[in-house]
Amino acid sequence: MTGRRRWTRAELIVALALYCRLPFGQLHHRNSVIVRYARALGRTPSALAMKLTNLASLDPAITGTGRRGLANASAQDRALWAEMRDDWERFAVEAHAVLARLERPNARSDRPSQDTYGEAEDRYALTKVRIGQAFFRTAVLSAYNGRCCITGLSAPSLLVASHIVPWRIAARHRLNPSNGLLLSALHDKAFDQGLLTIDADWTVKISSRLAGSRDRFYAVSLDAFAGRPIALPEKFAPEPTFLAYHRENVFRP
Repeated sequence: MTGRRRWTRAELIVALALYCRLPFGQLHHRNSVIVRYARALGRTPSALAMKLTNLASLDPAITGTGRRGLANASAQDRALWAEMRDDWERFAVEAHAVLARLERPNARSDRPSQDTYGEAEDRYALTKVRIGQAFFRTAVLSAYNGRCCITGLSAPSLLVASHIVPWRIAARHRLNPSNGLLLSALHDKAFDQGLLTIDADWTVKISSRLAGSRDRFYAVSLDAFAGRPIALPEKFAPEPTFLAYHRENVFRP
């Protein structure tokens, strides 16, 4: 009867963190990651996988394409989902701490004690930034199933979780996966410099400032994708208002 007991907040955080980490197609009870965490929680893999698909029913990127997950999300699930979307950084840090305690129950906390100042606080602030960056990259990688949304490139070392609204502009959405696109390093650079954007119809738009480029590499790596639709993610779809901001404030026509 273990699978029927009420889910604690810590257990739900583990489930939601896994939802952010795993591609949609891997949310099943045979997934070794789900099996491992289910055992650590004292749950069955089926129970944890079911919770993940319940959480999927709260993601507009899932429901908007006709997929439904399992429509049994609890009020507790909905509350935590809303909490995550309201403060991505806080969720990322709390999820990191919960997962660390689960994986290494005797490990020392990264947070300095209240009477520790100076360098220790600076180290903690840096740790939070690293946790957030890792969370964002992992969530965006899993949403796009590890492939550049423009080219289909699937080499992780050449992929960048690119912010749509720049990091320095929207502090609240720095870790929001819906403020991310998975791009090759080249296309990330072009996107960041405003030489490439995504139109309202989800197609690639190339800046006319590159029109003077006549080399073959430009033709096959950038110009060839102009007007083509991007591959939309399985989770955490790009927020249209973020893309509109990029077109209006970053893109150089």
